[in-house]
Amino acid sequence: MASITYDKATRRYPGAERPAVDALDLEIADGEFLVLVGPSGCGKSTSLRMLAGLEDIDDGAVWIGDRDVTQLPPRSRDIAMVFQNYALYPHMTVAQNMGFALKIAGRPASEIKQKVLEAAKLLDIVDYLDRKPKALSGGQRQRVAMGRAIVREPQVFLMDEPLSNLDAKLRVSTRTQIAALQRRLGVTTVYVTHDQVEAMTMGDRVAVLSDGLLQQCDTPRALYDKPANAFVAGFIGSPAMNLVTAKLTADGAELGGGSVALTREVIAAADGDTVTLGFRPESLEVVSEGPDSVPIKVDLVEELGSDAYVYGKLAETDAEGTKSNVVARVDPRTPPAMGDTVHLRIRPDELHVFSATTGARLP
Repeated sequence: MASITYDKATRRYPGAERPAVDALDLEIADGEFLVLVGPSGCGKSTSLRMLAGLEDIDDGAVWIGDRDVTQLPPRSRDIAMVFQNYALYPHMTVAQNMGFALKIAGRPASEIKQKVLEAAKLLDIVDYLDRKPKALSGGQRQRVAMGRAIVREPQVFLMDEPLSNLDAKLRVSTRTQIAALQRRLGVTTVYVTHDQVEAMTMGDRVAVLSDGLLQQCDTPRALYDKPANAFVAGFIGSPAMNLVTAKLTADGAELGGGSVALTREVIAAADGDTVTLGFRPESLEVVSEGPDSVPIKVDLVEELGSDAYVYGKLAETDAEGTKSNVVARVDPRTPPAMGDTVHLRIRPDELHVFSATTGARLP
């Protein structure tokens, strides 16, 4: 097992306007399950491939344990990678696929058979050891790819969107299995996904990237409760946090025909006469009309059984001159109807305030 350190690691592609990964500083503890998450093109897969040795590092360094592996080839880094497309050999059986790396390394046949069987029992694929990959489902192939990584007993597991080819229901069950397996094995794991729900449910910590820059790295709960900036706030959470630009007043901010109280510290920290207000759908409550309520006209009601979400627009324009969209979670037993106007109030301790210019969180 080993820790991992990105020391201002940078990757530039020729002709690109900005680095794909820009001075990434990140420490991953021994045995930790860290998830890299962000939108397409944010640099998460490039960061993983830099650690694997599949991408050059133009500046900075990458360490695995106490070894600087920046210039080492992939085979010398003691890592095992699980790819998005499984990368199984179609002409080999499951057992041969799982034991192939050990065979290349010259391990005895008896040892290979034992390790493959142990991994197969762990992943519940013993019955499939004599089958070819084409005879397996997507979820079974994914477990074979995991098994191939496990038998090598590497210091680090790297997983690049391993569940993206599975259907929604299978993704949920497989991500649970992977997280439980990692905790059982205790191997340091770096996992890449674009799915923030997957990231929140699997990782000990989650690192959020955007445009090659690390925005925040913290526990899932800390990211949800105290996002460092408006990007993280809008990316983490499903449905996404509502973000609205509001004009400051003497004691708060104007929001869609209503008012929101802000502390003096927040007003003083604002770098202009507007701020970005953030509030999650579950932080809103339906109230009677009043000075601190915000009216929205309901465009859509989404009923999910245990929950119901209302989608609508603010009754009045925001500081940017548009009627911002708002999502609110409401009582699923008495949801409003389309076309209704409902009045919402933000719970005071669940309001987030960000700079309208930099997006940084205000105190």
